[in-house]
Amino acid sequence: MLDTTRNDLQLGVVGTGLMGRGIAQIAVQGGIRVLLHDARPEAAGEARDAIAQTLATLAAKGKIASADAVAATARLATADALEGLADCDVVVEAIVEQLEAKRELFRRLEDIVGATCILATNTSSLSVTAIAAGCRLPGRVAGFHFFSPVPLMKIVEVIDGALSEPWVGDALTALAQRTGHTPVRAQDTPGFVVNHAGRGYGTEALRILGEGITDFAAIDRILRESAGFRMGPFELLDLTGLDVSHPVMESIYDQYYQEPRFRPSPITRQRLAAGLLGRKSGRGFYTYREGKAEVPPAEAPPPATGAPVWLSRRNAAAAERVAALLEHLGATLDRGERPGADAVCLVLPIGEDATTAALAEGLDPARTLALDALALDGHRTLMRTPLTTRAMRDAAWGLLASDGTPVTVINDSPGFVAQRVLAMIVNIGCDIAQQGIATPSDIDRAVTLGLGYPKGPLTLGDALGAATVLEILDAMHTFYRDPRYRPSPWLIRRARLGVSLLTADH
Repeated sequence: MLDTTRNDLQLGVVGTGLMGRGIAQIAVQGGIRVLLHDARPEAAGEARDAIAQTLATLAAKGKIASADAVAATARLATADALEGLADCDVVVEAIVEQLEAKRELFRRLEDIVGATCILATNTSSLSVTAIAAGCRLPGRVAGFHFFSPVPLMKIVEVIDGALSEPWVGDALTALAQRTGHTPVRAQDTPGFVVNHAGRGYGTEALRILGEGITDFAAIDRILRESAGFRMGPFELLDLTGLDVSHPVMESIYDQYYQEPRFRPSPITRQRLAAGLLGRKSGRGFYTYREGKAEVPPAEAPPPATGAPVWLSRRNAAAAERVAALLEHLGATLDRGERPGADAVCLVLPIGEDATTAALAEGLDPARTLALDALALDGHRTLMRTPLTTRAMRDAAWGLLASDGTPVTVINDSPGFVAQRVLAMIVNIGCDIAQQGIATPSDIDRAVTLGLGYPKGPLTLGDALGAATVLEILDAMHTFYRDPRYRPSPWLIRRARLGVSLLTADH
């Protein structure tokens, strides 16, 4: 195995764009000598100067010591030709995301570097195995996938291809730690861990939008304020740009042979064709003025009317919490076995839509609304049936907003907004574990560091309760009859056993 602690360790970086520069910067800061090479003659020198300037700026701001900046800069050099990388212990390619270009580069490097030199690809979407298969010594090829901006995103996926020798992944794991990054070990699969796990958030939000359940700004507000995400899915799509995110959606969907869980939306395809890319084009889901999004204001709630509220007891634990909230809000509770003639009927479904929940209890759909009892703090979501009257909607809306908590009223939907999005995130995370792509703890670590989610998918599932997530998915699967919502075997078994989703197979 390569000793990555050596003082004379030498790293080659081929491709000196944003990713290559970031990888080189963290390497020299980790005490590693770096040789930069780019097919464009001037690019390596430009990258060296840019990295040196970045290090000097960090020193000027007190982020690193001046002596460390000088020493790190001194470890940067350029190679005019690939032959200049002959003595490297590791070469990382960060060139164009094209399979044949990467394979050709590695074939050329094999004639230059030593037999024990590791060839690592920073690919984000291509098969590491396919890249390695074109090499004479495919065992020394592995994935080393960083995230942009590299110095700030403290995670790297170390990808074992089908032909990779174990010592190569071990060495890259240690190398990542030397540079101050957290390595996540994963098997070669479309999307690896982070891009694979990220399929649930945006694609399910797009499905909600496509069904006319509510608008994009409301979806963003609900998921930020009730589920704790730093950015809503449509804010995130605008930030990334549809020219980047939509092809990734299609690529992973196709690489998994049209797996329904990853199905893209025609909404993003149409908007991409229209040039509505997001921030970079000045208009995406939001319109941007001087770089700032113009956010459509939420509709103001009506005043509370004082109408009595009959609360479903079908979900006993949720009913107890909601009854306490309603009493705190000063509601008059109708405690009869059946609702009185003038009462608002409030149901608390898990995974079901308001119509299904109302009919299950023999309630009048015109007087029934559903409240998401899993998300009562920060933001509340009310759901109406197609027949709910405006008077009943306003009575429930005004009451639940009377303490200043934002309330969004949505059209009928199995799983509301937060329930269905969170359940999809958990389910995909469970299936990554089921496939053995990464360990349960590494899955959560990768998602929190790589995607910035408030919790990893498996920890999130534990917080909601595995049985609750299973109930949401089962209800959605029953309603839609779409295999998109079929629960992962990993989730089913751990929900039945009553153990944590982080529980690995023994």
